[in-house]
Amino acid sequence: MGHLDHATFGWLTPVLSYVMASIGAALGLRCTVRALGATGRSRRNWLVTAASAIGTGIWTMHFVAMLGFGVTGTEIRYNVPLTVLSLVVAVAVVGIGVFAVGYGRDRTRALVLGGLTTGLGVASMHYLGMAALRLHGQVRYDPLLVGLSVAIAVVAATAALWAGLNIKSPAAVAVASLVMGGAVSSMHYTGMMAVSVRVAPSAATLPGATAMQFIFPLAVGLGSYLFLTSAFVALSPTTGEREASASAQRPVELAAR
Repeated sequence: MGHLDHATFGWLTPVLSYVMASIGAALGLRCTVRALGATGRSRRNWLVTAASAIGTGIWTMHFVAMLGFGVTGTEIRYNVPLTVLSLVVAVAVVGIGVFAVGYGRDRTRALVLGGLTTGLGVASMHYLGMAALRLHGQVRYDPLLVGLSVAIAVVAATAALWAGLNIKSPAAVAVASLVMGGAVSSMHYTGMMAVSVRVAPSAATLPGATAMQFIFPLAVGLGSYLFLTSAFVALSPTTGEREASASAQRPVELAAR
């Protein structure tokens, strides 16, 4: 059995991955709040941004954490198409949950359906990302811990969608995002605790890309997207601010006439 190290860079990757998950959650919640206060195309656009933020945050969290993953006795490579597919799955399934909440008339039913769908999708993203691993050996999973990680994913997703429906103030969103970041990180590391590797030493060259060749540049790019989108959302006026501005301008326009 190969020895698994989940933090080859010490606390750097676990802390950074938690930060990325929290930022994605915070941005997604703010966009969901904006969406619920908007109509038409504006609501759709805010929901798309929320889905991309949460999905990107979850994916980035996973693969930033994987930068610190190592197995003694073998190198690790990543299948590029599967890794990209895991990102697409993350954004798509979160989108299903967010749109179910954003447009569902029965909020309770939408919350349950959206949370279940999104949670299963997040778990699928995690294990699809793990399927992209290429190493000299065989990867095995503890079924009980896998089941626990899926349950955590469903609970975390449901809590995220509930927060999007019920939490409005920036301070409450910040607290909720920190809790959600912890839940997503817990899901990831629970899933990783389920992993065991039976190493089969070999001199053959592994297919795929190393983490630094592919995962790191992509994670940096997606992290930059989250920070830039956060700045855009922070500077974009809310529905209430736009209405207040419009109301303040009406007396000026009437006086000018």
